[in-house]
Amino acid sequence: MAAPQPLKLTKRAVDSLHVSSGDTVVWDRDLPGFGVRVYASGRKVWCVQVRGPSGKPRRRTLGRFGEVTPEKARRDAVIAIDRIKRGLSPDPPLEAPEPTVLDLAERYMEFHVRVNCKPRTVASFESLVRVHIVPGLGHIRLSELERSHISGLHHRLRMTPFQANLVVKVLSGMFRLAEAWEMIPPGRDLCRSVRPYREKPRERFLSSDEYGRLGDALDKAEMDGSVYLPAIHAIRLLLLTGCRKDEIRTLKWDDIDRSSGMMHLRDGKTGLRHVPLAPAVLAVLNEIPRIDGNPWVIAGNGPEDHLGTGSLDYHWQKIRSLAKLEKVRLHDLRHSYASRALALGEGLPMIGELLGHRKVETTA
Repeated sequence: MAAPQPLKLTKRAVDSLHVSSGDTVVWDRDLPGFGVRVYASGRKVWCVQVRGPSGKPRRRTLGRFGEVTPEKARRDAVIAIDRIKRGLSPDPPLEAPEPTVLDLAERYMEFHVRVNCKPRTVASFESLVRVHIVPGLGHIRLSELERSHISGLHHRLRMTPFQANLVVKVLSGMFRLAEAWEMIPPGRDLCRSVRPYREKPRERFLSSDEYGRLGDALDKAEMDGSVYLPAIHAIRLLLLTGCRKDEIRTLKWDDIDRSSGMMHLRDGKTGLRHVPLAPAVLAVLNEIPRIDGNPWVIAGNGPEDHLGTGSLDYHWQKIRSLAKLEKVRLHDLRHSYASRALALGEGLPMIGELLGHRKVETTA
């Protein structure tokens, strides 16, 4: 993205600044080195950046927009820039504002979640932070945060217990890292005493009749062309393998080893695992044409793309409607696979291995 053009940093100008993701600095038109850093969360911080006598850039924050006026920020910037250019520390000392839950949330997302988590987890956490955590707690200083704030937010989300519990889990992860970053004193995880809500089981298993209707719907959609063919192939593979949706969407032809009779899933939720190529699975794979230059088994519309998750969900709704299946998610095909395997005499450890579960309790 091109750098923003310098502006006269008045209150009206800074009020109008927004970014859709990450952060960026908008520099002042009249005072070189004076700017405001704008975050996607809406937070804006005055700053200076100039080179000292050594030629090395030095940076300093001057406080938050809204707490420090443009006039004061500009006066402080003139002093700081002058002293930095003379090789001195900015004077007077500029104390960093006391961190808030918003500060912690931004740091947690930038330095932990976006670095260590998969894209879908990043998107989920960003949504929780943006929709629930920042509006409910973002303005509170970490030193003033109490258990009642956490339990109050949890209570306000009681009508969606899964969401409520997940918000508390994310907050708990934030506090653990806040300790490591010395933003809060040790042992200040305020989530420990929040009792999670009972979550309704979300498992749904297909009956034999529903399996039949689903198979008929897939055949009909393939014949009349009413559903995107790669989506039909993906659904059949989900039915026959018990794999996760993203494991099938991102399956590459190189992951299929016909000589050993295995699919090697290198980006599974629990790491590398191997899924047997049953005859029915091979039959589906044999029907899928390979597209020159496209490495994906389930190809998308682009010449080098795989099918998007939104597109697969859309076509699943069409198939589900054709099969007259009520309240069945794609993930329920995975549950149904495990249920049928258990009914056929497979033990929980074997089923867990097929599904990529590290713990038997996850399969049970």
